[in-house]
Amino acid sequence: MSWWKRTPPPPTSDPAAAGHSLIHLEGVTRIYSSGSEEPAVALRDVTLDIDRGEYVSVSGPSGCGKSTLLSVLALIDTPTSGRYWLNGRAVDALSPAERARVRNIDVGLIFQSFNLIGDMTVYENVEYPLTIRGVAADDRRARVTAALDRCGIAGRAKQRPSYLSGGQQQLVAIARAIAGQPAIVLADEPTGNLDSKAGEAVMQMLDELHAAGSTVCIATHDPRYIARARRQIYLFDGKVADKPVSES
Repeated sequence: MSWWKRTPPPPTSDPAAAGHSLIHLEGVTRIYSSGSEEPAVALRDVTLDIDRGEYVSVSGPSGCGKSTLLSVLALIDTPTSGRYWLNGRAVDALSPAERARVRNIDVGLIFQSFNLIGDMTVYENVEYPLTIRGVAADDRRARVTAALDRCGIAGRAKQRPSYLSGGQQQLVAIARAIAGQPAIVLADEPTGNLDSKAGEAVMQMLDELHAAGSTVCIATHDPRYIARARRQIYLFDGKVADKPVSES
């Protein structure tokens, strides 16, 4: 049995949203410009659907657009062109406050950069998003304690991130994500800073999150974890490819 059970979201009250995929990208392109340098095209005309409850891997050579795609899905980055619908709602129609609320409530982010707050303890880093959400103190305490214990870092609860290794900081970031019991988990190379044993434990947690009802999307180079997902998406030069493309 999973270590927590996500409560399914209520049905949408918007009739127009019925029948939509949880995630729908239509012709999404993302271009980065930097002064006089040649613009970098990270995503090219990506059209993609991910249904509620799927477990998806995104893979491809370095620089193919995996991290950019996850940033767009997380409402952190904005497409240069094209549109993104999340649960039937056009993301470009959301106000900044609404986008932030969606990220905080519905999306669990596990990115390579960790994004931990240096002057907070491990416990406070995991608790902070729940505090912003307005989760009651007793519920916060239970969720944070369970997440830290599940990630094997309960003994580090009072330490600050600067005293932790890269692998330990990754585990804190994972605990923060799963404490929110997210509808969508977006993980960018979540095992990149971990040894094989810790990496397997992280993947087991993602399996449990999926079994409990979360939609999981993981960007990874590791063929073991690509195969672990129920569906594979391949990128090459910012485009969705029909099959894997090697770096050579």
